[in-house]
Amino acid sequence: MQVLGIDFGGSGIKGALVDTETGELVTERIRIPTPQPANPDLVIPVMKQLAQEFSYNGPIGVGMPSRVLDGIVTSAANIDDAWINYPGQEAIAQATGCPVTLLNDADVAAIAEIHFGAGRGEKGIVMVFTLGTGIGSSMFVHGHLVPNLELGHLYLRGQKLDAEYYASDRIRQEKEMSWKKWGRRLNVYFQHIEFLFSPQLIIIGGGVSKKHAKFLPYLDLRARVTPAVLRNEAGIVGAAVAAITEEN
Repeated sequence: MQVLGIDFGGSGIKGALVDTETGELVTERIRIPTPQPANPDLVIPVMKQLAQEFSYNGPIGVGMPSRVLDGIVTSAANIDDAWINYPGQEAIAQATGCPVTLLNDADVAAIAEIHFGAGRGEKGIVMVFTLGTGIGSSMFVHGHLVPNLELGHLYLRGQKLDAEYYASDRIRQEKEMSWKKWGRRLNVYFQHIEFLFSPQLIIIGGGVSKKHAKFLPYLDLRARVTPAVLRNEAGIVGAAVAAITEEN
């Protein structure tokens, strides 16, 4: 089945048709700069434009940098605050004339990883973390998504800041940390995650995952740890899969 997946980010809105059996893009990816301000009145027409570009009339999956509860946007990260408490799923469906599944962007990227990447076929508790400007987090229990986790905002013992201000890749770069020092910070964070959730597998994504050999050796965990397989296309692929697998 070919499904339109849309990845709504702070700088760009990307879309493509996805073969949901294989996870492969079956069209070229189209990227349109995110309007500024990135409010619903300007962004939703871009999503309608993407559907029209592909002459598409079917289920649409959308991942956005927000918590989403029952189709209602409940936060706004790097987008306009007008999204907060906005019925995004219903509004996008009305604009496009298509059924829409709206989810958090970290969740849809993790869905792609579970279906087609490092988490494929895994049982038990699998957690996916995206290390970048912040720390994105997702958890699957026996293949079922636990949505809208914000584990980058955990407080660690002895720290007075959110975990992402202690162990994100942005902090590594700003403080010019060695890979060893950053790896040890990650170890503190993931040991706390392990204490709270007891995952069997931790998948680490984000651009820095390409350099996993430089920091994974400093993690001392019971859980298996592996880098993500899908990267730039994960948001589109996961959104498309969510459109036919997740309950609205």
